Formats: sequence, C-alpha cells, structure tokens
Amino acid sequence: LVPILGDLEQSGLSLRIIGIADVEAALKFSSYTGLPLDVLRVDPDGALHQELGLHAGPGWTIPDSFPDSVLSALLSTLPGGAPEEGGQLRPVATAWLNYLAMCAGLSAPGTLQEIARGYSGDRTAPERLAPDTVVKAGFVEIGPGVGPVKLGPIKYTNAWSKEEGYQRPVELATVRLRHMVEVLSNWQSYVTNPTAIAQRGATFLFDGGGVALYEYRHRGVLTYSATMRRPLTFLTPFIGAKALNPLGLGDISVSKSA
Repeated sequence: LVPILGDLEQSGLSLRIIGIADVEAALKFSSYTGLPLDVLRVDPDGALHQELGLHAGPGWTIPDSFPDSVLSALLSTLPGGAPEEGGQLRPVATAWLNYLAMCAGLSAPGTLQEIARGYSGDRTAPERLAPDTVVKAGFVEIGPGVGPVKLGPIKYTNAWSKEEGYQRPVELATVRLRHMVEVLSNWQSYVTNPTAIAQRGATFLFDGGGVALYEYRHRGVLTYSATMRRPLTFLTPFIGAKALNPLGLGDISVSKSA
C-alpha cells in the first residue's frame, strides 16, 4: 500500500487500517512498513471484527476435561508462551487451536494453494523482490534479488536467478519470511491480544455516503484478497494500472496483454 498512497490521495480515497493492537504496536508497525500513523487505527479487543462477524477459524473449542497443565505446556512451545493470567489460558489456547487449524487448510479456503504459490512461483504475477534486495533471517540470507542463497555455510544460486518479469519460485515465500521474522522477533509488541490470533480481517471500499462499493472478507491464512496474484486489482477503476503492479517491478504478464 505504501507505493500507492499518493495515488489514493489523488483519486480522493482515504485509507484506514484497523488492527487488533495497541498504540505501541501501531508505532512498531508504522516504523516497519512505512505506513503513516494517521492511517492506522487500533481496536485492542477486536470489537469491530466481531461486530462484523469476520471469520475466526473452524470455531473449535477445548473440552473442559483437557488439563490446564497440558495446555500450558503446549502453549509454552508457541510464540508468546502461556499467558501469566490463568483466566487467559483457555481463550489463548482456543485461539491458537483455530489458527493452527486454518494454517493446515481447515476452514480456510485457498490457504494451502496460497502457501504453495509462494514456493512454486507464478508467471501471471509481477516480481516481488527488487534486484538489490537482500533478506536475512537467522542463518539464512537470500539475495541480492532471487539469486544467491546462503544457508549457514552452504551457498548456492537458484536456477532462475537470471529470470525476470514474473514472481519467481520461492520469491513470495522469501517476502513472507522477512515479515515472519519481524513479527516473531517483536512478538510481544505486535501481538497484544493473543486471544485474537485466529481472527481474520476484511477489506472494504465505501463511497462518500458510506455505501460499500467493494468488500472482501478473509477466510484463510495469507488469503487477504479475492485476487491474490494482484491483491489490489479492485482499485484499478480509481488508480489505474498501478493497482496491478504497485511495486513497479518486472511484469511480463501485463506487458504481453498490452
């Protein structure tokens, strides 16, 4: 969204991003993404998401007979660990249960396909990494671009390192890896309400009178648009072709169609 902020303003569209978080999380998110603070809003309890009836997984619950001690032990293996407040143990565990179910594709249409697309590549989608981008995650280093890879002492170059104009294999997975490392490294700052881990979001576009011109309610993990190859396609009537490739990177699919 950052590359099209000016385009949105020129077209008369006001951007608002509402997250289940607190002010500290908003500050962290703004610093990482480059999104200005004035477009961010926080809803610590996710009340708006619940009022809209947004998806939160298969709706599974944990039987009362399941021991708290086992739940605590299981949560200790996950980011954030077990909550200090005993009353939060089951709500947090339930949220994780439903989130992990969605990660496995349960009650989360399109999730597994989207995960696979991140690794297999997509010739109908534009590039996601600039040629000079380097992504580091622990002992993993990828780049510049999609070429050289370092896995600790192991070094190699991807066979598609010289290919351009489309989303190369592992390219989108690399982008996601960068974001995952950011979140996991700052978990306590970003995830201020772990009971909402399973809560999915939505995208709405309203006219001046508050009438919805477009809406998409997320039902999976990594599936935040009806057109994931080009997530901002719905903005084409307002900002033109830039909605199809906001980063302005290589895109042979559009070039061919033109």
